Amino acid sequence: MMSAISGVKAETEKIYKFACDYEIPRVAFVSKLDKERADFFRAIGDMEKYFCKNSLVLQLPIGHEDSFRGVIDLIKMKALFFTNDNSGKMEEQEIPGTMKQDASLYRKKLVEQIAETDDGLLEKYLDKGDLSQEDLIAGLKHGTIGGGLLPVLCGSPVKNMGIQPLLDMILMCLPSPVEHARSVQIKGKDPKTGNEIFRKPTPEEHLAAMVFKTINDPFAGKLSLVRVYSGTLKSDSSVYNSTKEVKEKVGSLFYIQGKKQVATQTLTAGQIGAIAKLKETLTGDTLCSEQHPILLEFVKYADPVMSYAVAPKTRGDEDKVSIGIHKLLEEDPTLKFTYDEQTKEMVLSGMGQVHLEVTLEKLKRKFGADVTMKTPKVPYKETIRTKAEAQGKYKKQSGGHGQYGDAWLKIEPLPRGGGFEFVDKIVGGVVPRQYVPAVEKGVVEAMHEGTLAGYPIVDVRVTLFDGSYHTVDSSEMAFKVAASMGFKKAMEAARPVLLEPIMSVEVVAPDDTLGAVIGDLNSRRGKVQGVVPQANGQSIKALVPMAEMLSYAPTLNSLTSGRGMYTMEFFGYEDVPSHLAQKITVERAAQHQHQGNHNQKEK
Repeated sequence: MMSAISGVKAETEKIYKFACDYEIPRVAFVSKLDKERADFFRAIGDMEKYFCKNSLVLQLPIGHEDSFRGVIDLIKMKALFFTNDNSGKMEEQEIPGTMKQDASLYRKKLVEQIAETDDGLLEKYLDKGDLSQEDLIAGLKHGTIGGGLLPVLCGSPVKNMGIQPLLDMILMCLPSPVEHARSVQIKGKDPKTGNEIFRKPTPEEHLAAMVFKTINDPFAGKLSLVRVYSGTLKSDSSVYNSTKEVKEKVGSLFYIQGKKQVATQTLTAGQIGAIAKLKETLTGDTLCSEQHPILLEFVKYADPVMSYAVAPKTRGDEDKVSIGIHKLLEEDPTLKFTYDEQTKEMVLSGMGQVHLEVTLEKLKRKFGADVTMKTPKVPYKETIRTKAEAQGKYKKQSGGHGQYGDAWLKIEPLPRGGGFEFVDKIVGGVVPRQYVPAVEKGVVEAMHEGTLAGYPIVDVRVTLFDGSYHTVDSSEMAFKVAASMGFKKAMEAARPVLLEPIMSVEVVAPDDTLGAVIGDLNSRRGKVQGVVPQANGQSIKALVPMAEMLSYAPTLNSLTSGRGMYTMEFFGYEDVPSHLAQKITVERAAQHQHQGNHNQKEK
């Protein structure tokens, strides 16, 4: 589907590429021909420019914008005029005189394109100079199924103009399950051995079906939309989920027709329907016979590219939000939901701004959970650059039994990603063995909040090498407090630095926007690692700080007119530049002060 106003959009280009990758035959439809600024031929030019050199125009529009009233069928060489009552009814007439010349030119081009797909048709065309209607239909179907041709039709879906010819063309040109299996076999894997298994798209074959969509309805429960590839799926039967390795009871089967659910007893090879209330099955799972199991390959989803922190608008709704989002995750595998232990935020990730907004609208409508969206916090960390030593001594005397703990600690940096190491080098029993674990525990707790900006401390080795104790007043608690005090003192002397998460980013951009995209990545403190040419543009690999990527999706869309795509994954931590570190430290201190004032008011 392509708009006659805006032409080829990035989404159209991506969908066409996916269809090519999965060897799916295609039919194109140019819509919105009744709207202002609609231009059918500009849309065709866009299509040929961006992704398809073999588009085959089967219809020409009659009328322009408000005056659009029909199409010319270039195979029958007849004009189809539509009624204005949105009924989809049409009347076949002769081609208007003003359009006969254009129709003849496009008809000749159509015949030549179809003839080139088959040697027999080409020979007929060279002999006779034309092809019969039967030859054209046969060649059109052969070329479409083989992927050599892309039939293009046109109309206005809102006014139900051109929809019936489109449906007729789908039936005529696109393959049935049996025909499609001749060129792309139905194959899967044996769940036990991993060997390839092939199935025929017939009702008598062993069952192989896939759940491609899950719908969670608060009233109707869970509906699993399923496509049967082979065999027959029956209501009130038992099937085997080879993905989860569990049995499932199939209750009612339906055909989904808009909002209607039409009950059926069976779904056979090639059919699509819905199963109510499956317990374990989710999107992407394979349903089959337990005696003849098969695991079908499911589509690989792209990683989410945009994340927002979500928080309930009213207190006490955390559980409602969490339950609702997990139900939506069952429906949409492109969503990702995590709880960040460091920032204490619920983070929802998706494929873009609109995707996340629609998801949260569903959350409110279906589950009554209203949330706010905000940019997630960056999980900064702290570490040290040099070695340092310090004494932590905790001494408290209060009437009776006192507290005494004394620990000398040495801290030193570890390589990036080294984590935390604790070394016990006590000799002579200056710190009794039973108190060493308490020292380690005190250090670990102190590492939760650094001395620079209060972020967790990483990549540090801590060595306990000296200390003292009191036979009566020493305790685990005293040594734990002493270790925490000593660690904080040592941190201040060890030149602490702020670390930020770095993302490995891959951007695919059209050739004409390469310079702008690389320039933008450089402005985000990115380090471009390389550029690799691809069929649809250039693939740019770079390392970019996470803080600079939180709002990247809208910028990339703007730079590439929506044709750019990107993926990213965590790479590691690196030092924050000093001028930025100072700014982050000041902001963090202000947040702590604000939080402290807020807590004081509540008390």
